[in-house]
Amino acid sequence: MTRQCPPFYTLSTPKGLARDLRNGHLARSVQDSALLLEAHSILGITLLWLGELALAQEHVEQGLTLYNPQRHRSLAVLYGFDPGVFCLSLAACVLWLLGYPNQALQRSHEALALAQGLSHPFSLALALNFAAVLHQFRREGPIAQKRAEAAMTLSIEQGFPYWLAEGAIRRGWALAAQEQVEEGITQIRQGLASYQATGAEVLQSYYFALLGEAHGIMGQAEEALTVLTEALATVHKTGERFYEAELYRLEGELLLALSLDHQTEAETCFLQALTISRHQQAKSLELRAAVRLARLWQRQGKRQEARDLLAPVYTWFTEGFDTADLHEAQALLAALA
Repeated sequence: MTRQCPPFYTLSTPKGLARDLRNGHLARSVQDSALLLEAHSILGITLLWLGELALAQEHVEQGLTLYNPQRHRSLAVLYGFDPGVFCLSLAACVLWLLGYPNQALQRSHEALALAQGLSHPFSLALALNFAAVLHQFRREGPIAQKRAEAAMTLSIEQGFPYWLAEGAIRRGWALAAQEQVEEGITQIRQGLASYQATGAEVLQSYYFALLGEAHGIMGQAEEALTVLTEALATVHKTGERFYEAELYRLEGELLLALSLDHQTEAETCFLQALTISRHQQAKSLELRAAVRLARLWQRQGKRQEARDLLAPVYTWFTEGFDTADLHEAQALLAALA
């Protein structure tokens, strides 16, 4: 059966949350493990998009506790995707945002392994696309491109326009991150047009962020800022806030790229990114915002303030020291010593 997009991608998040809460109460009232599993997984993704990361992780883990591959195999046919693959893929994204890059990677590997063993192409396309998201989060262009291209190939073979569009957007970001920027921007824009044609309403602020970042790499700061303005408008319209801190962090960087005269405005953006990420407990995004603000303060001669800001965020982490973000933070702290 050809699908446009998963049904939970067609509603704005506040409406989706109200619906998912009702479904969760219904599942608990009848004590049906399959319904409970579906309710926890859908609540997990809704809360993720809203930026309620700790609650999202709680529901995802409850879903994984309930999941039994043999007992729940038929749910992939009933709902279109395997809930175990879905929960593992969600867990990977949530764990990275919460500041656990290695655990996130492990969950992603588990999702891919499970999907490959199920012989259910739609679930595999889901797992590949979420894996590409994780590697984009981790700033790993080559492997993000590999996962996105695998998702695109499968989606073309099986007729999955939604996953094809998502794969194209992520492939575009990966190309831009690897200095194939013009091709990357074209790919992101084509993917966005196809994505919107499926009727999906969520994730657009995130995809605008990827497009804005690509324009920034190209040196097109003004164009990038225009895209980010649209992204932030989408956030305020839908309540989709999981990537909001990154939008402000990117805006600050782009303002500085436009002119060093924008240091005050950039500082405001970085502080806003810090406030949002701390509220969401998004330690990975807090680290990025802290690095950018510390670097700005270093430029202004406020070395001690910069170190006092960055050091406690960096030392919070217990894993992921081979990732680009933690390497960057460590190098900056050494320079500030």
